[in-house]
Amino acid sequence: MESAEVPRPPVKRHHGIVRVAHWLNAVVLLGMIASGLQIYGAFRHFGIRGGTFPFPNPFDGRSFPEWSRLGGWLAGGLLWHFALAWPFVITGLVYLFFLGLTGEWRPLLFRPRDVEPAVQMQLYYLRLRKEHPPQGKHNALQKGAYTFIVFLGALSALTGFAIYKPVQLSWLTSLFGGYELARYWHFVAVWVFVGFTLLHVTLVFLVDPASLRAMITGWYRGRFPSHD
Repeated sequence: MESAEVPRPPVKRHHGIVRVAHWLNAVVLLGMIASGLQIYGAFRHFGIRGGTFPFPNPFDGRSFPEWSRLGGWLAGGLLWHFALAWPFVITGLVYLFFLGLTGEWRPLLFRPRDVEPAVQMQLYYLRLRKEHPPQGKHNALQKGAYTFIVFLGALSALTGFAIYKPVQLSWLTSLFGGYELARYWHFVAVWVFVGFTLLHVTLVFLVDPASLRAMITGWYRGRFPSHD
């Protein structure tokens, strides 16, 4: 007679501050993307009007569907975008301060030693490796994604301020190559965020659905015990 598998006891995975920051920024980011598309619709090009631009834009001249935009018109989009920018920045800073204060950044930071495990994890996702590589609280690819998303958030915020106050923050605007390039990098960051979010959600449901419950309740009971 086969013995039944003993279920793993739940482990504490996410602090309340992490969970609030995660879901708040998810909602805020959605609103910022939608209002940003409304703003982009006022001038659907990059560079000086009638001039050329050195980088590709697959959305050049295209308008986005009304359901994807927030604000109704340019001024409305700007109001929504600026109103949501502050919760985005403040929540991000609170989250980083919490990570630094508690040391929670350690299991999230991608280090050189994570390169090989990241390759093995990618092989697993591509079905070129049969067994799931060993991992702790987060696997190497997740660490890389979390480290990358912090820098992407910083890029979004800084380029946003650069095009919001190009005269008062002229040094910042110049750092990104001028107003038009800062606007371009801000737009690119949006689509990287969209791609990251879609990939993140897909992997949650395909690989470890229990992690979704953990981000809601804080407790994890799934395939991968936390031992980072």
